[in-house]
Amino acid sequence: MITNVEKPGTSGLWAPVPAPIALPDAAASSGRGKKEWMVRMGLPLLLIGLVAVGVTLPDGLTYEARVALFTFGLATILWSATALNAAFVALGAALLLVLLGGRPQEIVYDSLATDVIWLMIGAFMLGEAVEQTSLAERLTNFVVARAGRVGQVFWLLTGVLTLLSFFIPATSGRAAVALPVFNRLSDRLNDRNVTRALALLIPTIVLVSTICTLIGAGSHFIANDLLKQVSGQDISFLNWVIYGLPFGLAASVVSCFVILRMYLTPEQRDRAFDRPTSEPTRRFSPAEWKTILITVGMLLLWMTERLHHVGIALVTMAGALLLTAPGFGVISWKDGLKSVSWSLILFVGASTVLGKALIDTKAAQWIMDGIFSAGQVGSSAPTYVVLGLIALISLSSHIYMTSHTARAAALLPMLLLFAQSLGINPAAMVFIATVGMDYCLTFPVSSKALLMFQGLDRATFHPRDLLRLSAVLLVVHLLLIVVFYYSYWQFVGLAL
Repeated sequence: MITNVEKPGTSGLWAPVPAPIALPDAAASSGRGKKEWMVRMGLPLLLIGLVAVGVTLPDGLTYEARVALFTFGLATILWSATALNAAFVALGAALLLVLLGGRPQEIVYDSLATDVIWLMIGAFMLGEAVEQTSLAERLTNFVVARAGRVGQVFWLLTGVLTLLSFFIPATSGRAAVALPVFNRLSDRLNDRNVTRALALLIPTIVLVSTICTLIGAGSHFIANDLLKQVSGQDISFLNWVIYGLPFGLAASVVSCFVILRMYLTPEQRDRAFDRPTSEPTRRFSPAEWKTILITVGMLLLWMTERLHHVGIALVTMAGALLLTAPGFGVISWKDGLKSVSWSLILFVGASTVLGKALIDTKAAQWIMDGIFSAGQVGSSAPTYVVLGLIALISLSSHIYMTSHTARAAALLPMLLLFAQSLGINPAAMVFIATVGMDYCLTFPVSSKALLMFQGLDRATFHPRDLLRLSAVLLVVHLLLIVVFYYSYWQFVGLAL
């Protein structure tokens, strides 16, 4: 885990590290390294062994279902208990599934040919254009320059970061855009408490506003694709905005309020903010105008899909081609390809294979039947029980599975079967579960955005600050999910 160290002589949360101790000889270091590796891998290997034995015991499971359960369990353990790359684990598990005869090999190839994959590629290129043309920085600086007090800076940044979820698909991308602004503000404010609060605010808003749009996170694409595979329906871009934008705005506002009250005194919040020295207003460049017009056009086409029947993946790729077109585009084709997180692309494809295998082999159905029997949850269960179960499972999932997209791949297939078994709306199940899985604020390793701000070369926040914040916001999010369901979601198409 990354920690922050302040200059010698400081105290408090960022006390100086002790003087380095003398290193032991190479042989001792090698022996200790092997021992540490055995300790580190002991638990995962033990759990994998238990899963291997466990899948052979139940009656009524086909061979294919047992293989699907084993490879799924293997991937889940490695995602949760090791530092192995999530895409590496997913691809390895998918290949093992095929080699053991659990599914035909075509399932691996087909997983990379879905509209979700093309949508993600285009969305990353769009985000790169927004960053390279400095539109995101211009918007942020425009708003911050109008803040008169420290508290206003926090509120205005909250609004800007929420808006960026419509243009930059990756949470880490939005956090990266905000980094230069954070550094400038931190230098200008020159207050450790304010810097800590600001370092907590930015990744928190980046994460809780993710639900505002379908392109807010890669896990949303996985959720929508699994929903379509299981139920034949999906959530359109416009409907996702209708469902998610009000919640994202409410969660962002509440999160900003909580951070301001928990980490800053009234005097610090009301402190006058020295605005940046005014500079001559720079006109929009041709590249910025092109990016604005293409982005607005894409947003309009995304929201009117039901009228023209052109899928959002095709619209996104067309926009990406315009943004990278020789002689017209604003970024080069090479830069556009570099911006794509190919590791995430492979992860989405491979994890979809694992999720689909659970469904196709009836392994997920077997798991959910067992859960229903143990928990006495049946079709007559009250709505509030089902809602509470979905919320608790999804909100807590980041604690034992740090990868955002891995959570979606691991949990949603079973939750979809849960929805089918109870005869409830699968779209409502998927969306509410996604709202919960988007919450990942307890530990720095739960999100790249958190690690990015905790790992800066200046004192920002300590993991225990994040634990304190999450202890409050986790309860807040649970209450928000319940309030939104009964006051809004059930009336706009998400009734369970």
